Amino acid sequence: MRTAIVNGHFIEPSSGVSEPKDVAFEDGKISEIRTGLQGDEVIDAKGQIVCPGLVDIHVHFREPGFESKETIASGSRAAARGGFTSVVTMANTKPTIDNAGMVEFVNRRAREKDCVIRIWPSACATKGMEGLEMTEMSELRDVGAVAVTDDGKDIPSSWVMRRVLEYADMCSLNYLAHCEDNTLMEGGAMNEGYTSTRLGIPGCPKAMEEIMIERNCRLAELAGARIHIQHVTSAAGMDIVRVAKARGVRVTCETAPHYWTLDDTAVERRGTNAKMNPPLREPNDVEAIKAAIADGTVDCIATDHAPHTPTEKEVEFELAPFGILGLETSLALGITHLVEPGIISLERLIELMTIAGAKILDLPAGRLYEGGPADITIIDPKVEWVVDPNEFASLSRNTPFTGDTLHGLVQRTICDGDTVYEAAETSVAK
Repeated sequence: MRTAIVNGHFIEPSSGVSEPKDVAFEDGKISEIRTGLQGDEVIDAKGQIVCPGLVDIHVHFREPGFESKETIASGSRAAARGGFTSVVTMANTKPTIDNAGMVEFVNRRAREKDCVIRIWPSACATKGMEGLEMTEMSELRDVGAVAVTDDGKDIPSSWVMRRVLEYADMCSLNYLAHCEDNTLMEGGAMNEGYTSTRLGIPGCPKAMEEIMIERNCRLAELAGARIHIQHVTSAAGMDIVRVAKARGVRVTCETAPHYWTLDDTAVERRGTNAKMNPPLREPNDVEAIKAAIADGTVDCIATDHAPHTPTEKEVEFELAPFGILGLETSLALGITHLVEPGIISLERLIELMTIAGAKILDLPAGRLYEGGPADITIIDPKVEWVVDPNEFASLSRNTPFTGDTLHGLVQRTICDGDTVYEAAETSVAK
């Protein structure tokens, strides 16, 4: 059956197209992209954006080991609701994804019928994420790992980190770096500063992130290897990446929506749902993150989707786990806080959330072209809606944005030619 999406505004960042066009697909493939198309089924996208399915290269789906927080299937449904058709899962599960059998486990689960989008596994860079012995990266690549990372931890030893970068590059894998000097953390639970002092909560200084961004960029330069810096949060951290790029270091970086929308004072208002690692920083850092998105220092947007159960989060702040949900609010936070204020265009936001991340990890995703996969997201950028985590597809509810009014709503997500999510009226603000 041939399906045609008509009357929409077509945005395809990899080709630079942003104009009214129709899209037709059948048997999971794009058959035509032009105006005046017809089909056996017609989807009217008048007033809406038709773009590639969104891509997120940093999510935690928790399976195996923490299925009460999220499963690969429930995570896929949350991703679809957020407009994502491709995601890269992190390896800090229990057991960790540090061998070929565990990568194959993720791939098997991702192929099951209850998983509705494309899921690409990353694998650990060191065995057990202990930072001591490298994993068999070539074997991990051969069974489907698309990157290596010890996300959730940094590798303390510079010697091991250098070897990891060299070996990963030799295997044509990118290393995803969680930059954190744990010796500076000392039980910290939020950003170290005025707010943490006033609240009496132990703080995490920005230096613990910035020192390791600098070290890891220097080691990548020494190794001549690629490195991707995850979830950069501070003005100085962005400056380090900016300078490293100017020196010719093969470095890319991401940031996440909470770092351009919230500062550390959100801890007072939003409690443990504003606790993440790295933590929310200060207002000047929020502005610096926006500036880095605008000037191109930020290469892609990722969510760091990190589900936790209500029981885990409903404890004293210092005892609660780090992490928040991200997939189901990311696009709207970008439209509301980046596009509408004029920081970037809608076309650039879609680029940062599609082809940009796919390029970093060499994924066949984030593009729409004739003969290519029918992975499509349809967005109404003007719809106003209120965040209600009870409507989320995720198993968890730990979002700091509950009750916030956002603009931009995913109307339909299509993966491999199948509609895997369609918006319900209950999401729309009255």
